[in-house]
This record gives sequence, structure tokens and C-alpha cells, in this order.
Amino acid sequence: MEIANSTVVKEFIFLGLTQSRNTQLLVFVLILIFYLIILPGNFLIILTIRLDPGLSAPLYFFLGNLAFIDVSYAFIVAPRMLADFLSEKKVISYKGCITQLFFLHFVGGGEGLLLVVMAFDRYIAICRPLHYSAVMNPRACHTFLLALWLGGFVHSIIQVALILHLPFCGPNQLDNFFCDVPQVIKLACTDTFVVELLMVFNSGLLILLCFLGLLSSYAVIFCHVRGSSSEGKNKALSTCTTHVIIILIMFGPAIFIYTRPFRALPVDKVVSFFHTVILPLWNPVIYTLRNQEVKCAMRRLLRWHVVC
Repeated sequence: MEIANSTVVKEFIFLGLTQSRNTQLLVFVLILIFYLIILPGNFLIILTIRLDPGLSAPLYFFLGNLAFIDVSYAFIVAPRMLADFLSEKKVISYKGCITQLFFLHFVGGGEGLLLVVMAFDRYIAICRPLHYSAVMNPRACHTFLLALWLGGFVHSIIQVALILHLPFCGPNQLDNFFCDVPQVIKLACTDTFVVELLMVFNSGLLILLCFLGLLSSYAVIFCHVRGSSSEGKNKALSTCTTHVIIILIMFGPAIFIYTRPFRALPVDKVVSFFHTVILPLWNPVIYTLRNQEVKCAMRRLLRWHVVC
């Protein structure tokens, strides 16, 4: 895929999260502390699910992949942001910007589809329990995993293809701390109305439909569970409530960013900061804190290593 011939911008300059040097240093320290605490926790979740034979159910298979995706997502923006906090000039090359944008939407799109798969898994387990082992077999789980990565790739490559055909002749200052569609498109030296419309359709409408579909599916599950007298009622409610919390955490900021016209608002940077840096790492942690089986497995794993 060739870059448009009229593109003369070779690099972009980030204006950053804030212009205050003291605030930058404070945010740098807070992010560093947060990552040193939460990031190992996500790796521990992945390791626990991989090593504990009691966590072989599809639910935990998908949770392990959620942790992996969120860790990957955290490495796309945060390391560069931390390095820029210590630099006077925050510069990224044109190709580097496109690469960051691609992986941001590739991993983000995959995570959104993973949450859809997890909702389907809970629906089958709770509403169609007799068919669960047949539907959610290992082969089906790996097929779902392949499909969500493929879906994330297609979603991201559409974004990149639309941007690569835009001419960039200056200015080259991005009013953000990372490369994302709304800010990059605004720097194109041509009318971008059609491209913005396509971007909103590709990202915004897709996000909104997934969000509403997920909420509807969990509403059906909640209605089914509340009318049930089974022993696992409380466990099912707890699991589904956790999934809904994660859905709100992920889709709430994404809907705010991508389902409206690309016009800058004062809170955009704050929402983007939490959406790309802080919140992703919390998703697996929130689930783990509400899941007794995973917590017990993590204790067993830590105890076994301590004894050894």
C-alpha cells in the first residue's frame, strides 16, 4: 500500500497530555507506579490460567486471552508516552504514527470482539447448559479466537487504508499524546468529510452496535438467571455482572471518542488517557477480584513456588 504522493509531512509532533512540566512529572510517576503494580498482576493471571488444570474451562481460556490483549494494548501507547514525558520535543515519524494507529485499532478491535465471544459463552453456559460442552469445545474456542483477531485486523486495516490516501502537507502538530484517527485526520490538507463519515461508520457504529448487543445479551441472561433456582445462580450473576462492568469500562470511552464528529473537546485527552493507558489493565484484575476460582488458583500457584 503506497502513501499518497502529496504527503510531505515526515513526522508528527505531539503536544502531549499537558504543557505543565510539574504535572507531566507527576503523571509519569503515577503511571510508572501503576504499571509496576498492575502489569505483573496481569502476567500472573495469564500464568495461572495456563498452569492450573482446574482453569481449563472456555471461560478462563477467554479470560487469559483478555489479559494478554490488555497487556498488549498497554504496550502500544504507554511506553512511548512515558519516554515523551522526559523529552523536550515529542516527535514520531509518519510511518511510526501509522504503525501505532494500526496496532491500537487491531488490538482494540480484537478485544471488543473477544467480549462478544465471552458474552456468547456465558449465554450458552447459563441459558443452554446441556449444549455447552458441544458448542464451546476446544476447537470452537480456538476458531473464535482466530476470528476475533482476523476481525480486529480487518477493522484496523480499513482505518489505515483510508488515512494513507490522505495528503499531509502541514501543520504536523497532533493535539494528543499518541496517534489516533480523529487527530490525524484533522491534519490532512483536503476535505475529510467523507473519510470522517467512513471512519465513524467503521469504528463508531461498530462499537455502538457491539455495546448495545452485549448489554441486550446480558439482560437476557439476567432475566433467565433470576427466574432460576439453581445452585449456581449467585455465581452466574457475579460473573455476568463482572462482564458488564468490563464492557462499560471499555465501550464507554470508545463510544465517546469514535461515535461523534471529529471535533476537539476539552475532555478528549483525559478520556483517551484513561481509555488507552489506565483502564485496559484493570479489566482482567476486576474479573479476578470477583472470581473465587481464579483467586484460589493464584494462591496455589504462589504457595507452590514459595514452598519450592
